[in-house]
Amino acid sequence: MTTDPLGGTVRRTVLPSGLRVLTEAIPTMRSVSFGIWVAIGSRDETGSLSGVSHFLEHLLFKGTRKRNALEISAEIEAVGGETNAFTTKEYTCYYARVLDADLPLAIDVMCDLVADSVLDSADVETERGVILEEIAMHEDEPGDEVHDLFAQAVYGDHPLGRLISGTEETISPMSRRQIQGFYRRRYLPPSIVIAAAGNLEHTTVVKQVRQALQGTPLDTEPAQPAAPRPATPTIRTLPARTLVEHRESEQAHVVLGCPGIDRLDERRFALGVLNNVLGGGMSSRLFQEIRERRGLAYSVYSYASQYADSGLFAVYAGCAPGKVDEVLELIRTELAEVAAHGITEAELARGKGMAKGSYVLGLEDTGSRMSRLAKGEMLYGDLLSVDELLARVDAVSAEEVNTLAADLLSRPMSLAVVGPFGEDDFTVTD
Repeated sequence: MTTDPLGGTVRRTVLPSGLRVLTEAIPTMRSVSFGIWVAIGSRDETGSLSGVSHFLEHLLFKGTRKRNALEISAEIEAVGGETNAFTTKEYTCYYARVLDADLPLAIDVMCDLVADSVLDSADVETERGVILEEIAMHEDEPGDEVHDLFAQAVYGDHPLGRLISGTEETISPMSRRQIQGFYRRRYLPPSIVIAAAGNLEHTTVVKQVRQALQGTPLDTEPAQPAAPRPATPTIRTLPARTLVEHRESEQAHVVLGCPGIDRLDERRFALGVLNNVLGGGMSSRLFQEIRERRGLAYSVYSYASQYADSGLFAVYAGCAPGKVDEVLELIRTELAEVAAHGITEAELARGKGMAKGSYVLGLEDTGSRMSRLAKGEMLYGDLLSVDELLARVDAVSAEEVNTLAADLLSRPMSLAVVGPFGEDDFTVTD
């Protein structure tokens, strides 16, 4: 596909089943990161099956027809490698990082567990307990919980507003049959992208993947690869509102924000610059005003989440409960100031420099290179080179950022709060 001067040669092969294999050969590395990405996440679940994607992520490591759970982990760890997985709202990833000489082993183990897990009933019960503990642990982390509460405030009962992990009410009754049905209906070759980066040879990787999948449920009839998740129809978000989760805690956690832009919106590069200027680092407006000048919060930042057909923009702050009103007022004032008057040329240059630097520095290991391949293929249907991405950032003008800020930051804002408060302690401010 491409040859990247900052990395290596990228190649792409589509297997007859519709499964795609992308590699980036980087001969100067002595490691390889190998990932299996499935374009299925928590937003693909019904209400009663909320959390099944994450449940399945746990279960696939528990055993196949060839290996039990100990053998899956021990074979990779015996060569100094590591395996892991994660579930998001739109995809699930299973990956391994090993020395280049051990890539054939990683391919065989990872393909085996994704394609041919048995989902034993005893393992379902064991992992159910693990996941319920994970949910309880998450509830004890108000700094994390407040972001989920904010998503719920914006999206309501839509799957994007639900917890990726599910809840105790959905996980407790979930049966092996339901999980197995989701696994076999959703984990299909056209929805799967395999990506690898490091010291490798593309044709060898493709051959080893085909061998590893031969005779498994992913060895299917010919099919075309699935297109990226469609961006229409646009998701309807809820009117601005306030949600409060009462916690008798020493610190209050707040997220103030609004619906943003989707993943393919051409303004996404301008949004990256705007986010850096507002709350992307220690030099950002919000950090300087709230932490450095006034000492009101230890942590304050802004962020953007983008999906196929929707997005979020928000500001987080953690502060003493008695300072919440002042912090929120400062956040609203800063957002209104940028919406009305835009950013300076100096801020534009700094925001662009931060975007370019963080992107390039984030590609200095095989894992991030592997992720870049898979996300480009699965989420965007295209893979821009590093130089092309840097050029897109460089092309962002102050006018583009200011026009976006005037639109985005003047939208009605929803508020999520976790702390020692009740719903009546806050009002929504348009």
